[in-house]
Amino acid sequence: MAGIRKLGLAEALALGPGWRHACHALLYAPDPGMLFGRIPLRYAVLMQMRFDGRLGFPGGFVDSQDSTLEDGLNRELREELGEAVSAFSVERTDYCSSHAGTRPRVVTHFYTKRLTLEQLEAVEAGAPKAKDHGLEVLGLVRVPLYTLRDGVGGLPAFLENSFIGVAREQLLEALQDLGLLESGSVLGLKTPVHR
Repeated sequence: MAGIRKLGLAEALALGPGWRHACHALLYAPDPGMLFGRIPLRYAVLMQMRFDGRLGFPGGFVDSQDSTLEDGLNRELREELGEAVSAFSVERTDYCSSHAGTRPRVVTHFYTKRLTLEQLEAVEAGAPKAKDHGLEVLGLVRVPLYTLRDGVGGLPAFLENSFIGVAREQLLEALQDLGLLESGSVLGLKTPVHR
């Protein structure tokens, strides 16, 4: 995206005063389910519908009372997803990437956290009771990790939605890096590049 650049964590943390930090997490779990009894789901990957009508990942701004980026992220996850997230903690080892934009001066840090399917389902069940549900967060959605026979339904159609910032790129990069899709299938998606 124009005006946004990828940078390493050390570089992001060295940006200095005047920069705000936000952290977001992709939560996922192995899912043995089958759609229509024949399409393997493979993994459940969570995103959320935001207050502005765009898709994004749970998380938010790190506050001055947060001692680390991960403390801020875990606080935001509790606010947006509810108490079920107390069963796990996103750690520095779950860190993936950072992106900085100049207007506003915000650097976003992206994490991925593997859960059990039971933990992920507990997050989904508890999310409507979370503090920010119906306000900042309008609901959770699972990312369809399959492509239907028409070549459009499933993940290609999902990627046509409106995403906040670099969330679409973070999703695709994480799906590839974590091996959540069959090898090469991210590259073969029939989706236009959004600018």
